Amino acid sequence: MEPFRKAVLPQSLGVTAVLLLSLRHPSSVAGSSASFLRPAAPSLLPRLRQRPLVSAPQPQAPRRHQLRMAVGTVSQDEMKKIVGYKAVDDYVKSDMLVGLGTGSTAAFAVERIGEKLKSGELSNIVGIPTSERTKEQALSLNIPLVTLDDRYDIDVAIDGADEVDPNLDLVKGRGGALLREKLVEECAKEFVVIVDETKLQKGLGVDGAMPVEVNKFCWKFVMDRIKGLPSIKAVKGCRAELRMQDGDKPYETDNQNYIVDLYFDEPLADAKQAASELLGVTGVVEHGLFLNMATVCLVGKPDGTVDAIKRPS
Repeated sequence: MEPFRKAVLPQSLGVTAVLLLSLRHPSSVAGSSASFLRPAAPSLLPRLRQRPLVSAPQPQAPRRHQLRMAVGTVSQDEMKKIVGYKAVDDYVKSDMLVGLGTGSTAAFAVERIGEKLKSGELSNIVGIPTSERTKEQALSLNIPLVTLDDRYDIDVAIDGADEVDPNLDLVKGRGGALLREKLVEECAKEFVVIVDETKLQKGLGVDGAMPVEVNKFCWKFVMDRIKGLPSIKAVKGCRAELRMQDGDKPYETDNQNYIVDLYFDEPLADAKQAASELLGVTGVVEHGLFLNMATVCLVGKPDGTVDAIKRPS
């Protein structure tokens, strides 16, 4: 077997390169004037020992792909925070009257307004809350508040939604604040809806409860009338349930009303007709169909980006 020999190589190559060259191309080093690692050349050993073994570089994934993977771990709560903050950053300016929505996504928008007021990025902001929960949060952040009895020239309202269809029509109210939300958001010059992409649906009423706020008085009678409406009973799998709290008592809204939740196996065929029929039932206070109200919908995505969808013209 031919002994290893030293080749003349750039100093940047270490022991690994010398060994590989000697094994794979012995002819290229055969003419070298000194043998590799012979006792006659002890001065070479210290230098070789000090040089690190350099492995071949591993192929790197494209930078865009690495970034996508990094932000692809965004949780649903992080999506809500991202979209809530962006709504405030893009649509809320100083001196505005702002409708403050209710729910886990809207809470991040309220939080952002409080942060920007505290830092001085925003000033002279006044809010109108859509629930007692939102009122408490806003007061804790020192956001000045009024009610619709004081002012109703709302510049922008920011709120979440339970379902959003391609026309930007909504189902809202699973958090129980549908009456106050609709009162405030109907007054807004711009209504910015903030959701994560799980809320996008092909139709309304198919992904959970479609709430109807009803008066306590004779609520069973009212619920039966709701179930008998042509646009409601025509939907496959329709059923109505009184919303309960803590399992044994009816849920009460901030307005001391009950909520009847409607469930369907398929979307409402005609949401506009359903909305009209529901309001025609005596005892129905309000329903969770928010039609032709949203100006734009900001959608948080799993990769951390936000899509802005405007209402079709």
